[in-house]
Amino acid sequence: MPSVSESSERSADEAVVNDYNTFGEAYTAETETSLINAYYTRPAILDLAGDVAGRQVLDAGCGAGPLFAQLRDRGATVTGFDASTKMVELARQRLGEDAALQVADIAEPLPFAAGAFDDVVVSLVLHYLEDWTAPLAELHRVLKPGGRLILAVNHPIIYKMVHPEGSYFAIEKWSEEYTFSGQKAVLTYWHRPLHAMTDAFTAAGFRTAVVSEPYPAPGARERFPETFGDKQAFLCFLFFVLEAE
Repeated sequence: MPSVSESSERSADEAVVNDYNTFGEAYTAETETSLINAYYTRPAILDLAGDVAGRQVLDAGCGAGPLFAQLRDRGATVTGFDASTKMVELARQRLGEDAALQVADIAEPLPFAAGAFDDVVVSLVLHYLEDWTAPLAELHRVLKPGGRLILAVNHPIIYKMVHPEGSYFAIEKWSEEYTFSGQKAVLTYWHRPLHAMTDAFTAAGFRTAVVSEPYPAPGARERFPETFGDKQAFLCFLFFVLEAE
């Protein structure tokens, strides 16, 4: 997920949509130390994961591997995959040739055994998909009974803030243009209301244990004072911890 939006909506023809093979390096450079990614999303995911020492963790949609690296540093045995060959290449450069990485698509059957993982982390991935049914079923399959799915998605309120003419209660497609390290890119998302998210979790066999709207990490306000102004926090993503039943 990008750090800063540049326009409410542009034609998808102006740039390649969701093509991380094209803008992956620029995206990685932009988000390495950004407010939204480095001081908000990744710290929130790590806080929700807690003590992962000795746990088998799947980083689904691992991108260039920053979360993989942090989970591994905390003692987890981490496996990662991404649909973008460029992002997996960048992750391997970061993590080393022996890192358990591969190209795979979360919208397709996953190349992992049933019950292989204690935890699955899915950070800023599911909101690219119109249908969550098959992906959630696969994530449930690869988790051990009682295992955790820790995820972050676009907060459903954002769509209505950006597109007040849209329907909050519908599943609707929308696009946003960004600039990553000087390179323009278009990302296309699927908005879904909160009840559609939780209904999908339940249908896939998950129990919702935590719903979180976290504060940014310590130091964020000092590093990005022009963004915060007189605010202490902001809404951007919605975070969940789900337990596989």
